[in-house]
Amino acid sequence: MLIDFTPDPTMYPFTSRWFDSSRGRLHYIDEGDGPPLVLWHGNPTWSFLYRHIISALRDRFRCIAPDYLGFGLSERPPGFGYTIEEHAQVMGEFVDHLDLDDYLTMGQDWGGPISMAVATARPERVRGIVLGNTWFWPTQDLTTKVFSRVMGSPPMQYAILQRNFFVERLIPAGTATSVSETVMDHYRKVQPTPEARAGVARMPKEILAGRPLLQRLARDVPAKLGSKPTLLVWGMKDFAFRPEPNIPRMRATFPDHVLVELPEAKHYIQEDAPEPISQAIVERFG
Repeated sequence: MLIDFTPDPTMYPFTSRWFDSSRGRLHYIDEGDGPPLVLWHGNPTWSFLYRHIISALRDRFRCIAPDYLGFGLSERPPGFGYTIEEHAQVMGEFVDHLDLDDYLTMGQDWGGPISMAVATARPERVRGIVLGNTWFWPTQDLTTKVFSRVMGSPPMQYAILQRNFFVERLIPAGTATSVSETVMDHYRKVQPTPEARAGVARMPKEILAGRPLLQRLARDVPAKLGSKPTLLVWGMKDFAFRPEPNIPRMRATFPDHVLVELPEAKHYIQEDAPEPISQAIVERFG
């Protein structure tokens, strides 16, 4: 199924593009000129999350923002399991389709593991890395493990699928700024039915179920990408990815890094702090 929703062109002034992957039809935007910058979203968001950053950077960078299968305007294809391994495989096809070389990659939330899985398979193509409020290793944190188990339980799966819990509760909780109803509608209307929310419901389970991929990334990211120039942008009031112990591990992985702390930002840093993030990208890689 494809989503019948047209974003407000004053908020999302971008041209929709499409890629027919081996698993389904993928929606993305490709705006501006300059060095390619691929922007990877998390859960339950889509390329709309990066709208302010793209508007700020598209005069200096070629900003590419895909929606994973099951998210945003992309297809919800039959037979797709929405595992992180499957997302990474499809998104690798996407990067190869665009024939990206010397590209910058930015990931937040699940955009971290997905972007790193794509990049570790193509390290020679990666110019630099931007990561914020994310991870790429098996979780050791008890709170996160409990979150995965609770969100994967039948009552919470019901809430996610039937009541759109991730959008209605976690986006407001994960933003320091007040999210307008118009913005909320852009997250709601791309997930209009329980069937459309299958990808959102799967992701919290993958915190534990995706351990094999995360174990591989814990080994491969330092080995294959650790020498890349890196920018870390961190929302310091995030309840999901607290500064300790995540920032120290990131800093140890990428010795050639710049850290920009976003003191008031919570989890969805692209909503809370697009201006300092955009400026930091220009200063690091522009």
